[in-house]
Amino acid sequence: MPKLKTRKAAAKRFRATGSGKIVRRKAFKNHLLEHKSGNKKRNLSKTTLVHERDEDNVRLMLPYL
Repeated sequence: MPKLKTRKAAAKRFRATGSGKIVRRKAFKNHLLEHKSGNKKRNLSKTTLVHERDEDNVRLMLPYL
């Protein structure tokens, strides 16, 4: 059986924690930031877990995660 290919676009965006959960960055933190409050920008800088309903699709894209 051939090796499974990793989706490189997904590999740049997701990583796994030690317990196996998948972590992602939050959106809306690239530009147009001057009207956003400091609290909002600080919260957008944090990482968050991938939703459980999306986790299976991410794992298909990243077979060796």
